[in-house]
Amino acid sequence: MRNFQLPGRSPAYGINGAAATSHPLATLTAIDVLRRGGNAVDAAIAASAMLCVVEPMSTGIGGDCFALYAPNGGPNVIGLNGSGRAPAAASVDWYRSQKIEQIANNSPHSVTVPGAIDAWDTLMRDHGTMGLDAVLTPAIEAAEQGFAVSPMVGVSWSLLAKRLQKNDGSKQHFLTADENAPEIGTQFKLPALAQTLRCIAKDGRDGFYQGPVAEDMVECLKSLGGLHTLDDFADHRSDYVDPISTSYHDQEVLEIPPNGQGITALIMLNVLKHFGVGRFDPMSSERYHLQLEAQRLAFEARDMYVADPQYADVPVERLLSEKYAEELADRINPEQAASDIIQFQPSQHRDTIYLTVVDRDRNACSFINSIYFGFGSAITAPKSAVMFQNRGAGFVIDPTHPNRIEGGKRPLHTIIPGLTLRNNKVANSFGVMGGDFQPMGHVQVIMNMLDYGMDPQEALDCPRVFAGAGSVEIESGVTESTALRLSSLGHSVMRSQMPLGGGQIIQIDWENGTLAAGSEPRKDGCALAY
Repeated sequence: MRNFQLPGRSPAYGINGAAATSHPLATLTAIDVLRRGGNAVDAAIAASAMLCVVEPMSTGIGGDCFALYAPNGGPNVIGLNGSGRAPAAASVDWYRSQKIEQIANNSPHSVTVPGAIDAWDTLMRDHGTMGLDAVLTPAIEAAEQGFAVSPMVGVSWSLLAKRLQKNDGSKQHFLTADENAPEIGTQFKLPALAQTLRCIAKDGRDGFYQGPVAEDMVECLKSLGGLHTLDDFADHRSDYVDPISTSYHDQEVLEIPPNGQGITALIMLNVLKHFGVGRFDPMSSERYHLQLEAQRLAFEARDMYVADPQYADVPVERLLSEKYAEELADRINPEQAASDIIQFQPSQHRDTIYLTVVDRDRNACSFINSIYFGFGSAITAPKSAVMFQNRGAGFVIDPTHPNRIEGGKRPLHTIIPGLTLRNNKVANSFGVMGGDFQPMGHVQVIMNMLDYGMDPQEALDCPRVFAGAGSVEIESGVTESTALRLSSLGHSVMRSQMPLGGGQIIQIDWENGTLAAGSEPRKDGCALAY
């Protein structure tokens, strides 16, 4: 329990429902939907749509979506992969013929077909109760009537304004008349985006993947040299998938399988089980060192193997095996950072939105929606105001690599919703956003709750660390003595300039019939329960 004499906040406790998102308007939208009789899926999509309006640098209808959904709290958990695919004409040979050796994050070639809207439509048809028209109404009204720019959103927007200034559509829709980001506390409107959302509300996925909106998107991308066609958009579909999992203490931790990177978090947990981390102080150098070493090894495996399983052989069973965990654990020296781990190159972005909703029937929805980098590719379709994601920058142009770009293929994907089960019932619906940081964030909050007994809010508040390319980022909450000790163990330590990730957690107490929700202090959002 937190010290009530110090700044901080308590978890939000309730009985009938709970929601946690990165923006107050989105959380309020989810709660309003629940109180009107909607279920967790209805509320999650309504909140996600609101975030596409009020936090546009982190998410949008031109992005992707993954979800884990547990009807009545389990035991059956439904996974949905709503990630987009490369244009059918894409190939390593084509890019090499154009002398493109790496896909730039602001290039039309970084734009995969947006998968979010089909994912929303699929979830609503199969598991929602209210219809897309009803759940999109709050977002449409916010886009048309305007919303107040919140602090973290305003800071991020200002840091990304130069990216937006390089594209006419982005300048038109996402900057002020003087080509600046809107200031904190000012009002901003997105009328063209509201109109596009109306098309989706009326016609579902077809209002986005066919007709005038699709024509606007394809025309925009082709004018910049993209390989996209109307057929690429019309043919896109989301896929239901079976979650992958591992056990940690008395809970089963579930993730979306590859092409998502959720397997990375599971590998880390399997390795850390060998060290009994809970005997160390939660903010000690011993805990952070073991976590960093496990992260580096798991990311080495991620970058070697994770790809679209429809195009590559991803050895999921072996990567999650006890034998593999033992092999990796044997490479960790508790007294020294390893020098033989292949360094991964993290993407320089910390955007994305994660949200979670649990309703009165204990339907639990763990939901994530993203356009990858801040404002994605920074390319916006001029008429529809669709800001395109840049997930294609996650591909490699290497004919021998499993994550090579191919027509119709999905790239290695960073967004990962999470759930934990205890006795075949959801214990925690959780996620931590932030690009490559996400597996580390998942592991940290799981350890905080299961190794150290923290409540959902404490688990999110705890200072974070992250191993990047040759260096370790630590947040300002990490003590100087811990930082010095990590340095003495061989880590190149640097203070993080921006917060590491952002997450939400809803915990279900089945015995007492209550919900406890926590929300990320590093973002503008909140958790509410009733």
